[in-house]
Amino acid sequence: MLQLENIHKSFGSDEVLKGISLEVKKGDVVSILGPSGSGKTTLLRCINLLEKPNQGVIKIDDLVSDTKKLSRKDTLQLRRKTAMVFQTYNLFANKTALENVMEGLIVVKKMKKEEAKQKSLALLKKVGLEARANHYPSQLSGGQQQRVGIARALALDPEVILFDEPTSALDPELVGEVLEVIKNIAREGVTMIIVTHELSFARDISTNVVFMEKGYIVEQGTPEQLYNNPQQQRTREFIGNFKWSYEI
Repeated sequence: MLQLENIHKSFGSDEVLKGISLEVKKGDVVSILGPSGSGKTTLLRCINLLEKPNQGVIKIDDLVSDTKKLSRKDTLQLRRKTAMVFQTYNLFANKTALENVMEGLIVVKKMKKEEAKQKSLALLKKVGLEARANHYPSQLSGGQQQRVGIARALALDPEVILFDEPTSALDPELVGEVLEVIKNIAREGVTMIIVTHELSFARDISTNVVFMEKGYIVEQGTPEQLYNNPQQQRTREFIGNFKWSYEI
C-alpha cells in the first residue's frame, strides 16, 4: 500500500535520512520511535513531500514517485493520498473548528459548501467536538485543537494519515483525550504512521513499531518483538530507559 525505497534526505552537509526503506500495508498502524534528531519527523515530511527527498522512491497504491524526477503534478497526486496531523495543530486562527475542517473539502475536494458542512459536523462528532463546532481555536484547549486537526485530516479520506508527535505540545492532562481519539480511529482500519514518544501507547495501538536513530532504521517488528525481545543492543537500551508510567 505504502512503500519507501532508499529514501535519503540532507540539509546542506547534514544527512538526516540515510537510505530508509519501509513497507506499510493497508490498515497498518506503524509507530516510529527514537531519540531526538533521529530523523523521524523528516521521514514523515518526506512521505508527503513537505520535504523533498534527495533520492528514493515513494509508492502509494498504484502511484509511483521517483523523488529525483518529481513534477508538480506528481507532488499534488502524492499529497492527496496522505494527510498530516502536526505537533502544533496548524489551524486557521480566523476560522471556527467547523470551518477549519470544511476548508480542505471545499478547496481540495471541490465539495459543495452544504455537503462539506455536513461531513465536517459528522467528523467533529467522531472526535467528540460537535458542541464546539462554532468555536475558534483560541476558545479551544490544546487537546481540542489537536482533535480538530485529526478531523481535518480524516475529512480528506487519505490513504494514510501521518501523525507527527501529536501529543508533544499538550499539557499532560490533555494527552489522554487525543490518544483515545487516535486509538478509536485505528480500530476503524485507517492506515497510520505515528511518530510518538508515548511508548505505552505505541505498544498498545501498533501493528508494527520502527526504531530509528541517526537517520537509520535500527530495528522494526511487532510491538511484542520490539518491546519484549529486541535484537539490537541500541533498541534494548532505548526501551529499557523508558519509564512505563502512562497507560490508556
